[in-house]
Amino acid sequence: MIPAADLFEPPPLEGVADRARVAAVVAAHGASRFVGWDFAGADLTDLELAGCAFVRCRAGRADFGSADLTEASFMGCDLNNTRWRGARLAAARLTDCKLTGAQFHEVSALGLTFARCLLVNTHLRGLNFRKTELEGLDLQGADLVGCDFREAILLDCNLREANLAEARFEAADLRGADLGDLRLSDAGRFRGAFISKAQAAQLLIGLGLRVI
Repeated sequence: MIPAADLFEPPPLEGVADRARVAAVVAAHGASRFVGWDFAGADLTDLELAGCAFVRCRAGRADFGSADLTEASFMGCDLNNTRWRGARLAAARLTDCKLTGAQFHEVSALGLTFARCLLVNTHLRGLNFRKTELEGLDLQGADLVGCDFREAILLDCNLREANLAEARFEAADLRGADLGDLRLSDAGRFRGAFISKAQAAQLLIGLGLRVI
């Protein structure tokens, strides 16, 4: 039997799922599955959304500040320019989502994972990705200051122009990542990481050496 929480249809196309309706659904049915809902610009701050699933939802500019999203999942959602300050995202998962310009300030994110997401110019400062496998992330221009990538594996990830100040990469596997045009000054940022021969050659080119 399909759980009642899976039976809710999206609101009318001209409507927006405001916080009152979302709160009412969760209050009545607990962790719910929202499919195709329009949360664009919605104020969802402080809501209890633990365990909820959001599938193909539109939520550009929505505010999830201080919401409880523990073990929540987002799949195929538009989350561009969303705000997440103080949100609880432990064990949450975001897959195939657009997150350009999203702001993850001061979030609780132990076990938070991203897969095949667009994270261009996203604020992810200080997040812990240690020992995780990151696949298909476009992090171009992202703020990754102080992030922990130790022992992580980056597959098909784009780090061009990302701010990597104070980020840690010891024992990280970066052979599947696009690190951009590497210069000698960049070498210290990736201290202790594994890079490919092609990436090492790029560093030598930055020194003015000819690699043959």
